[in-house]
Amino acid sequence: MNLEVTQNNLYLFLPGKIANVAAIIADNENCPIYEAMRRFYASPTYTSLAQEETKYWHLGAVALYEAYVSSKY
Repeated sequence: MNLEVTQNNLYLFLPGKIANVAAIIADNENCPIYEAMRRFYASPTYTSLAQEETKYWHLGAVALYEAYVSSKY
């Protein structure tokens, strides 16, 4: 069994991570979950998360949220 994360299988990790970060965004920014997801997908943090070589997929939801907030300023 191949346990290596590559650009070809990274998509398997993304939905759960995105949902968890969007929940934090929705809570902290007082917006609906669909708006929180839109904001996250439009962020530089999502762009980095979607690229295997950045290793952002190692990060948990809170760390990704902190990166998201940092990228806004």
